This record gives sequence, structure tokens and C-alpha cells, in this order.
Amino acid sequence: MTSFGILSATDSKSVTRRKVTIAIVMGLLFPIIAWVIDISLKGIAFNFANLVAIHKTNGVLWIIDIFPLIITYLTWVQLKRHYSKVAILERELNQRDEDINKNALFAKRIGEGDYVSAFEIGGEDDILGKSLVLMRNNLLANQRKEGDQNWIARGKDEISYILRLHNNIEELSYDVLVKLIKYINTVQGALYLYNEERQTLSNLATYAYNRKKYLQQEFKVGQGLIGECAYELDYIYRTEIPDDYATITSGILGDKKPKSLLLIPLITDEKLEGVLEFASVEDEIPELTIRFLREVGEIIARTIFNLRINQKTEKLLQEAQQMTQELRENEEELRQNAEEMRATHEELEKSNAKLEAKIKEVENAQKRLHSLLENASEIISIYNSEKQLTYISPSVTKILGYTPSEMMGGKDFDRLTRKGESDFNEMFEQLLENPRISITIQYTFMKKDGEKIFLEVTGRNLLDDPAIGGIIINSRDITERKRAEKEERMKSKMQSLSENSIDIIMRINTSGQFFYANPMVEQYLGIDYKDLINQTLTSLEINPTLSNFIKDAIKNIKVNKEKMEGDISFDSKLGSVIMHIVAIPEFNENELETILFVGHDITEAKRIEMEIQDKNRKITESINYAQRIQTSILPNNRIIRQYLPKSFIYYHPRDVVSGDFPWFFLKDDYIYIAAVDCTGHGVPGALLSFIGYFTLNNVVDHDSSYTAGEILDRLHFGVRKTLKQDRPDADARDGMDIAFCKINPKKKELHYSGAHRPLFLVRKGELLEYKGNRKAIGGIPHPKKAEENFENYVIEIQSGDRIYFFSDGIVDQVGGEDKRKYGPQRVRDIILNNQKLSMPDLSEVFSKDFEQFKGELKQVDDILLIGIEF
Repeated sequence: MTSFGILSATDSKSVTRRKVTIAIVMGLLFPIIAWVIDISLKGIAFNFANLVAIHKTNGVLWIIDIFPLIITYLTWVQLKRHYSKVAILERELNQRDEDINKNALFAKRIGEGDYVSAFEIGGEDDILGKSLVLMRNNLLANQRKEGDQNWIARGKDEISYILRLHNNIEELSYDVLVKLIKYINTVQGALYLYNEERQTLSNLATYAYNRKKYLQQEFKVGQGLIGECAYELDYIYRTEIPDDYATITSGILGDKKPKSLLLIPLITDEKLEGVLEFASVEDEIPELTIRFLREVGEIIARTIFNLRINQKTEKLLQEAQQMTQELRENEEELRQNAEEMRATHEELEKSNAKLEAKIKEVENAQKRLHSLLENASEIISIYNSEKQLTYISPSVTKILGYTPSEMMGGKDFDRLTRKGESDFNEMFEQLLENPRISITIQYTFMKKDGEKIFLEVTGRNLLDDPAIGGIIINSRDITERKRAEKEERMKSKMQSLSENSIDIIMRINTSGQFFYANPMVEQYLGIDYKDLINQTLTSLEINPTLSNFIKDAIKNIKVNKEKMEGDISFDSKLGSVIMHIVAIPEFNENELETILFVGHDITEAKRIEMEIQDKNRKITESINYAQRIQTSILPNNRIIRQYLPKSFIYYHPRDVVSGDFPWFFLKDDYIYIAAVDCTGHGVPGALLSFIGYFTLNNVVDHDSSYTAGEILDRLHFGVRKTLKQDRPDADARDGMDIAFCKINPKKKELHYSGAHRPLFLVRKGELLEYKGNRKAIGGIPHPKKAEENFENYVIEIQSGDRIYFFSDGIVDQVGGEDKRKYGPQRVRDIILNNQKLSMPDLSEVFSKDFEQFKGELKQVDDILLIGIEF
């Protein structure tokens, strides 16, 4: 450190006087020099008078003369300022020296470890002092922290030492608790051990006021502060103790309660091992103590955990040792038992070998029996005395198609014919009455696949036989035998039929060699039929026409393998005959072996056929003539359209003549038009149509005032009278249905009446239906039900109205993909869907739609549909 000298006040005054003196001297030089210069310039002598003279002439000299005063004053002022600063600096240096010395002394005490001695900072500028204070404080804090760490470490070491001394948890708990209480300087404490299975904490050690306490407290997790600490797994520190808190009583302080309470959970590997409880009569428990207890708590928890594991391991080891000892004792006992079992096992193996041999023998016997029963050509059934099936052999599946379980379920009688069931019941009753006597019957049975077979059934009553205990029934399939018997019978019958046949029958092989001929050959060909056997066509003199037909038939059948037939005429011993010959190929294992020729004399049939054809021709001519007659009475479309220009008649008879017919009549101002449907069709219907036609003409022509309904009433009685249906003995029910219209064009009025037939009126796009009466024209009325007159509808005709009426032939026609009827709804749909078409075009639509609907099916009745537009 640099030391500066101190300037005293006396020295400073002396220096000031000296420097002021010098300044005065130096200041006098300026006027003297000015005086000398001015006197020299004026050349006068230097004396006082001249000095006064020059001052009178040169005023500047007066100014120069005051320079010494000015310089002296300025010098004095500067010196005053200088020494004032010097004095200040000297004081500062002195102060700094004092601070340095004080800081050095403070630093020395800090270095000696004295962190609590007093120290005052020199001032705001004492940076060193501030730094030393900060350093002291840091060192003091580190010392305290280190002291805390040392205190905690020492406490841990002491606790760890105690923990290492004990293997018993109870002793360890007490010693640790006492040590902790003394170390943290509290008055009481307790240690609770956690039971994981029961979820409870039990008091293990309690120490209060230097005495050991014996408490038997137990808390559930969450119960009280102890349980809450265990539940939260965190320490609980309370300075406000609840009034009801009294886990540990004081023997010295009486009822004085602790002022602070600390509970520390003992946790290791995130598992709770117990809870430490400390109570202090001090107002607070230091934070360092809490930190220490939390850290030491982990060590205690780990030790308790290890001790528990050790105790469990030791217990398990003891148990294992005990079990080992027991196992050794048991092993010896088992060894002795094993020796006995080995001996017994050898005996059992011998017995099992014998038993398995017997079982195998029985199984083989059962297999053989099962195989025999399964593949037997017979079905073996056993019934009890109640006719209930108790056993049936597996061969039933092969023969009848049913499994034994299905037969047990009642199929034994379900597929019997009524006669078969009756025969079986009769046989069963006889067997019950006559034990040991065999009875055989035959009946048919329906197999599972529906095939009918013949069964021959033999039954014996073995109810008293203990091995059977029932009525045993042997059923065998005799279908093939029956078929062979039937074939033999049929063969015999065919032989008999062939020899007694009126036809020529010959069997010839593909080389033209005869193998068989019946006696009719001799009658037609004049050759003994027995002589034909083994002869060939070429070796015999047979009519060439017949011979060529046979040759051609053999040739064609050899190629086509199919039956051939044809009619030939030739001269025979019976005269000229027409013979229909059928050549039937006969195969043996797909190889054409022979051809059977069957010649049937159709001479008489041909003659009858010619007569029938002639009669049919005449009938056809008669029907055609009747058609011309019927056509002549039917209304002409051209005439109808003169009065009803917008109309059509779709008329399509099923046969040449028809039972349906359109009818048209004019009288006065009225137009009469109807669609008539007579019972039947063809000739019967045509004959009935004539009755209807002329009767209707007579009624209408009689009086024009009749309404349509009145006309049908009179037509009904007229037809009944013509057909004599009004007589008591009448049984003819022929008649007709009719849709009848009476039109007055002038009054624009339409009368309608129908017998089983409706009228469709289309007006402004809407279809209205007027239904006819549900009774026919003609027929025999119900004797107990009075007849009602036909209803007469009066319709005011409007321009554009369209009416349609028809016989039932069109709606009853069957057709379409599902073969259903044409139906009135289809008629309605066509009418409504084609309202813009003209009436002739609409007729074409009906015709095409009907033909398309009918397709290839036969027309079932006559078709008549009439449409009129007004």
C-alpha cells in the first residue's frame, strides 16, 4: 500500500506566504519593465519625477502598475483552493486507511471462522467491507447448512447403527423410536406398522416422556390422522392440535396436550410400511427435523421391509425344512407303499391282460355279430308283448333306408299299407296265443326313399326265452323274387297273349332269320308258323310288299336303334288287307339282338276312318252352312256405323259358329244394341243364339215404350217358354247372359239393363260401372225365392261419353306367364290408358293385347266386346 505524507496547516501557510511573495515580485516586474521602456523611449532619466511625468502622459502605465496586485491576488486564491483540496484528499486517504485496516481485521476474523462478530461497513464506498459481509453471510449459511447436513447425517448414522443391531421388528421399532425422540428433542412418539392384508396400522412402539408405553391401537387406512397419513402417503404437520387428539397420554404433564404434531409415512418402493408419529410441547417442530425424519423414514421403511422379507423368508425356510422332513418321512412311506403297489400292479396287469383278452374276445364277437346283422339280408326285430319294438338290427338301414333309431321311433308301422298292418296285427295275435310256432306273412313296405318293396316276415314268440325276452321277427326283402315271379307270370301271359293275339307277331334277328311267329302268320301268309322258325326272309316266299317293309325296317333300326312303324297294303290269304306294322328293337346288353314285328290288321279301321272322315266333312259343311246362316242374321258393321259412327265390335268366335253374338235393332227413334252370351259355344251355342235373336227381335218390335229392363224381363220369359223351362218337369238350364242398351239419340238418353253383364261408362276420364242383375236370361229360377225384375239404368248421354259392354269370354281367357285370367280390371286399364285413341284403334289394341295375353294357349270361349262413343 502506498503511504502519502500529511501536509500540516503551518506548512501550508508558509508555502502560501512564500508563493505570494514570489507572485508579488513577479508582478512588480511588469510595471518596472514598462517604466524602463517608456523612459528609454523618451530618453529621459530614470527618477521619481520622470516616473510621475510618464504616468501623466501614458495612462496605460497606470493599468500596468496594478498588475502586481492582480497576480498576487490570483496566486493567493489558487493556493487557497489547492490546499483546500489537499486537505480533503488527506482526510479521504485517512478514512480509507482506517477502512482497510478494519476490513483486514474483519477478514482475519472471518478466516479464523468467526462469523458472528460485529462489523460495521465504512460507508457506501466501502465495497470491500460489503463484499466481506456478503462473504461472511454466505460462509455462515454454508456453515449452518453443513451443520444441518451433518446433523441429519449423524442422525442417520445413529439410526442406521440401531437398525443394524436388530433383526426383531418390535425391538427395532422401540429403540429407533426412543433414539429419534431424543435426537429431535420431542416429548413423545409412536411407530405404527402397516398390515397390507388387513389394510390397517397397528401400534408397535410408543414412548413418551422417557417412558415406554403399552398401547394397543389400530387404525384403518383413512381413519384419523394416522390413517390419513397412510392414505395420503405424505407427512402431516399440525401446529393446531384437535381437541379430541389424545393418542398418547402424558404421565408427567397430566392433561397438557402437545402443541405441534408430526406424522411421517414409512415408504419404500412406493409401498407403505408404517407411520411414525411425534408430538412436541413446543410451538413448532423445526423444518430441519421434519426433513431429517422424512429422510430417515425411508431408511426405516427399507429396513422394516427387509426384516419382513427376512421374517417371511425365515418362516418359509422353516416351513420348507419342516416340509422337507415330512417329505422324507412320506417318501419312505411312499416307497414302502410303492413296493406294495408294484406288487399289486403286477397282479392287476395280469388280471387286466386276462380281462382285456376276454373283452377283446367279446368285442370281436360283438363286431362279428354286428357285421352279420348289418350285412344280413334279413332284418331282425324284437317286440315286447305290447307290440312295441325293443330291438332292430342295423341291416334295417341297408334294406329299408331307416336307421334303427328312426324305426324305434315308430317307422315300423308308419310305412305299412293298411292290409300289411292288418296282417301283421293278426300274425302278432296268433304268436301271442301260440308260443314257439313260426308264422310267415308277406306285405309291402314303403322305404325311406319312397320305393315300395315286398317283405316276407317270419315271427316266433320267444317271450319266455331269457336270451330274447320278446317276439322275434325276421324280415327279408323278397321284392326281386316277387318281380321274378311276376315277370314269369307276365311272360307266360305274354306267350299266351301272343299265341291268342289277332295280330301277326314275329321276332327276326338283324340277318333276317325268324326266331318266333305266332299262329296268325299262317292265316295271313299261308305258311305254317312253326316252319318259319330258323328260316330267313330270302328263303321264304312272302309277299314282296311285306318282305321289303321288313328288310327296310331291319336296315333302319340297325342304324337308328329306334322303333319304326308304318301302314302297308298287300294281298293275303284273307284278301287285300291294310296292315299297321310296328318294328320294335330288342337289345341284349346294349347290343341289338332281335326285332319284334307286330302287325295289326287295320283294314276295318281304315274303312271306318274313311266313313268318319266322310261324316266329318258333311258335319263341317253343315256347320259352315250354319255359320253362313248365323252370319246373315248378325248386324253389319257398316249399317251400325251409319247410326253409331264412332263404334267398334271386337267379335272373335272360338269355333266356326258362336254362342256369343252382337245384336242390333232400329225402331222409331230408338237404337237397340246388345252383346249376347248364350250357354255353351259351337253348335249348341249357335242354336241357342237363334232363339235369343228371334225372341229379342219379337220383344223389341212389339212396343218401343219398353225400357231396357222390361225388354230383358220379356226376353227372359220368352226364352224360358221356348225352351219349355216354365214347365214343372223342366230340367234344361240353358239360357244366356246379355248386356242390353236402348239409345234415344234425340233425347240423348241411354237405358241399360244387364243379365250378369256390366256396362262401363267413361266420362271425362273417369270410368263408371253399371252392374247387371245377378240372374241369367232363361233357366229355372229357385222355387223358394221370388225372381226380381231386371234393373233399368237411365243415363243422360253427354258428348264424348264412351260405353263398353262385353261377354265373359274375354275376361275368362287364361294366359300370361302365370296362367291367370284376363279379368275385367285389364279391360278397365286398357280403356282408361287409351282414351285418346279412336274407337277403331282401340279395337286393334284390344285384339293385339288379347292375342299376346293368350299366346299359344287355346281360346276358352267366344269373344265379344262392343264399344260406342257419343
